Amino acid sequence: MDKQLYFAVLPLTIMLLVAQFAYMPASVSLIWLIMLLVIVWRYFYAALKPISKLFLVALVCTALGLIYLSFKTFLGVEAGVALLTTCLYAKCIESKSTRDLLVVFNFGLFVCASLFLHSQSALMLIGVLVGLIFCLIGLYRIQIHGFIETNSTRSSIKHDVILTIRTILIATPFFLILFIFFPRFPPLWHVPLTSHQGMTGMSDQMSPGDIAELSQSTALAFRIMGDLTQLPPQQQRYWRAMVLDQYDGVVWTSHAVNQLPIRNEIFPHQAVRYQYLSALPNQSWIMGLDQSGVRDPNYQQYADGSIKQIRRPSGTVPIELYWMQTQINTTARAIQLRQALDAPQQLAPQTFSLAQQLWQQSNSSPSLYIERVLHWYQTQGFVYTLSPGVLSGNRMDQFLFERKEGFCEHYASSFVLLMRYAGIPARIVVGYQGGQLAPDAKSWEVRQLDAHAWTEVYLNDTWQRIDPTAVIAPARIDEGMQRYLEGNQNVWGNQAQSGWARHNFNFLKTLIIWRDYFDYQWQSKVVGYDVNRQQNFLAGLGIFSSTKAMLMMLSLIAVVVIIFVWGHGYFYRPKRSRLERLINGFSHKIHKSLQKNKSETFKSWFQRLSMHVKHTKPFDDAIAVHEKIQFSGEFSDKDYIKFKELLKLCASELKSLEKACVRKGN
Repeated sequence: MDKQLYFAVLPLTIMLLVAQFAYMPASVSLIWLIMLLVIVWRYFYAALKPISKLFLVALVCTALGLIYLSFKTFLGVEAGVALLTTCLYAKCIESKSTRDLLVVFNFGLFVCASLFLHSQSALMLIGVLVGLIFCLIGLYRIQIHGFIETNSTRSSIKHDVILTIRTILIATPFFLILFIFFPRFPPLWHVPLTSHQGMTGMSDQMSPGDIAELSQSTALAFRIMGDLTQLPPQQQRYWRAMVLDQYDGVVWTSHAVNQLPIRNEIFPHQAVRYQYLSALPNQSWIMGLDQSGVRDPNYQQYADGSIKQIRRPSGTVPIELYWMQTQINTTARAIQLRQALDAPQQLAPQTFSLAQQLWQQSNSSPSLYIERVLHWYQTQGFVYTLSPGVLSGNRMDQFLFERKEGFCEHYASSFVLLMRYAGIPARIVVGYQGGQLAPDAKSWEVRQLDAHAWTEVYLNDTWQRIDPTAVIAPARIDEGMQRYLEGNQNVWGNQAQSGWARHNFNFLKTLIIWRDYFDYQWQSKVVGYDVNRQQNFLAGLGIFSSTKAMLMMLSLIAVVVIIFVWGHGYFYRPKRSRLERLINGFSHKIHKSLQKNKSETFKSWFQRLSMHVKHTKPFDDAIAVHEKIQFSGEFSDKDYIKFKELLKLCASELKSLEKACVRKGN
């Protein structure tokens, strides 16, 4: 097997490893890396000699074992794609003939396409295109290998890449026409939700410091589309994920009663409709505004107001949500109230004493007590920071009375405990707060750094939102986290000297905003081009039936074919050399009867012309120069100038002949 055929295997396998690195467990990625190193070793150092079958079987069995340990199955999205990738790596290692490589590159096309099951983002598209190009290069080299003997040099690699890209570009217009006009059908099945994939985003539990870590990421969390003017102002844009109401002194979790499904509401006419597009397709929580609901059967609303995905819809498409605008009477269940009061004294004895003291000063009035607690936060010198340090022991006591440095989850946790110690039902709500306009000013971007935790207290038979962070850092709520980080160096704490200093944050933020905007356009315009969007697009063109759409599609394909045929004939017609252009220009200058016949050589033609003139030397010299150029194969600038001058002299002699003939005729 020739190395030039095996060459395309290297970038293909590298791309598969890089593209899946963020979606696979570290153990699976590691065994793939080992298999990739074996492929590289075979190519550069082992002259493509066969690998020991025992070693190959050991590698494959190890990979399969790690896949099963990670996913508990060989079926499903992640496990299935991992299995396919492992098989491709094994076949690349085993390959020892041209027939084996033919299988590798054809199978590689299928594995590359399966990567879209992980993600349909623009970055994944680039990776898949790279894999596609090198698979086609490999197939092309297999086809020409028996006819053309070339070395795998840079020039030949460049030629193959250009040829493959040109072939893809030629096919692109046909693909676009089919994509736009060919009837789109709804899927026959739903892709199951992935459950083992690690990702950056909200978790179903929280401990002090978790959201501070999340808020150091500028990654996009989700995007809101619709009439943004009808949404609440910046400081009221709380994007709700879930309720956390169980606390063990370290971690906050959600009681099972919160996850009881409720019937989707029939929304009033004044409800504001908006669209939610997650940047994480496998994120199960839908972060809608407080008092939002959903009608989509792929999503379910629960007792704590959260909305979760129960099965993945076809494609990455926006979700229709409805915001009620007004507070709905959210009467709590008895078990929810009991859970919202659970706070053993031993969790934070100093906090309990403070709560009792402030409660007595408030004359046992819940509303007055809340005011006193918030005022206490204001007067005790608390600091809002991304690096609050690690708490231990009685964590809330340590935070409230010693450290006094924390992020939103610290203030929400301590506030809930202070409420519960006073007999007021309270709970934590996690989600996001704020966001900012996208570059096109038509959508609202919410990033991981906008992650937030706030509280709800049960007063007057309803849950009411109270955000203690608004007391400590009001600019965080009024302006949004992104602007707050830009204008407040102290929030970085000790990290101000690290790579996450403000200068780096501003640069990366701008870069990531535009990357996410491009990805949004890709998701909404291409990935989200479903049946409904196709019908709306065609209706805008005045096409309301599938028959007209098919006729339009066939007509456009015919037009493209005609353009290609004409373009090929125009751009790929034989190009004349400088010598031919000089001779052709000379022929056009003389009388039609004297022009060169198709059957004549240059020598016989000029000999015929010289028979009609007195001075034959220019014609003889022109014949001599032409023969010299033809036999030597060289046409220097000196020869060009000399031949051009001789043709001018010949043309002058022939014009004199024409004038003499005209005078005789007169």
